[in-house]
Amino acid sequence: MAPRGAPPSPPPPDAGRDLLSPEQRLDWLRLIRAENVGPRTFRVLINQFGGAAAALQALPGLARRGGRLMPPKVPSRAEAQAEMEGLARLGARLVALGEGDYPATLRALDDAPPLLAVRGRGEILRLPKVAIVGARNASGAGRSFAARLARDLGAAGWVVVSGLARGIDAAAHEASLDAGTVGVFAGGLARPYPPENLDLIETIAERGALVSEMPLAWEPRARDFPRRNRLVSGLALGVVVVEAAERSGSLITARLAGEQGREVFAVPGSPLDPRAGGTNRLLKQGATLVTEAADVVGVLAPMLGRQATDQDLAAPAPAAPPPAPDDDVRARILELLSPVPMPVDEIIRLSGAGAAEVQIVLLELELAGRLERPGTGRVALR
Repeated sequence: MAPRGAPPSPPPPDAGRDLLSPEQRLDWLRLIRAENVGPRTFRVLINQFGGAAAALQALPGLARRGGRLMPPKVPSRAEAQAEMEGLARLGARLVALGEGDYPATLRALDDAPPLLAVRGRGEILRLPKVAIVGARNASGAGRSFAARLARDLGAAGWVVVSGLARGIDAAAHEASLDAGTVGVFAGGLARPYPPENLDLIETIAERGALVSEMPLAWEPRARDFPRRNRLVSGLALGVVVVEAAERSGSLITARLAGEQGREVFAVPGSPLDPRAGGTNRLLKQGATLVTEAADVVGVLAPMLGRQATDQDLAAPAPAAPPPAPDDDVRARILELLSPVPMPVDEIIRLSGAGAAEVQIVLLELELAGRLERPGTGRVALR
């Protein structure tokens, strides 16, 4: 029996509004596709320079001061326009952070994609979501349970999110087509994966939504799947792991969910089945045990009134770009950095430099390919 739950209220009439002009959208696309610019760097650049156009102009100088001889590669306006036209031919579009169809749960992440490629029914992204993930080589019982869970959650008004993989993912997507499902790509929308799920992917495009943060024709690589997993968990209020071995991508999704402040649920399994090793360990670590959809709804339903509160990246621009720090400030900051990740707040405290000065130096190093941001608020030398 499906758990009770009132369907969510319809979105307001302006929920799909655009916040960016066509020119601004092109600039955002060029900036996020620029070499060494990821979601966190994009956010810092926008905050420092007030807009994508100003940030694009600043990139060569920043990278040069960071020690790079050649400027970072930036797509031309024609290349960005070609990607947008390719998306349109596929029936997809780019949704910017802060716009109505951009999921509020995803927006709250510090590494939220500034632009999300969306194919299908964008309004589904505004509804409350639960992720269901698990083993690719799932047992028949595991697939059956994932399907039942997805159907019951859909009946209670929840959209199911998963990663389009074979096994548990596919079972959850198929069972939630009527109520709504969201599939997250590891590559670009023009590179669906795995091939055996092409029919399912096309059906989701018609009845649900497909999303990706990657360039349209990007071929997924092994390291792109953990990046995809953070979107699966970030889109949802909670993640249910149905079957997972001790070392599996589903456990990565569960770990990311915990880091993002999401609820983690796990379905218990036989200790004799290796596919239950990961889920049983999650339960030992404090994940909520799930035997029916009501276990999930009971935990997540009270969260529906909470709203994302982070500031739009489309906020008004400052009057002028910040000045470059002098050599003494830059030297003090560089001396503190190492391959060991360090909180940015600690760099500010120990260096005695201003927060804006530290951010500029970190940007210079990152755009030069010398710095990485391994986690929330931390940086390390490469």
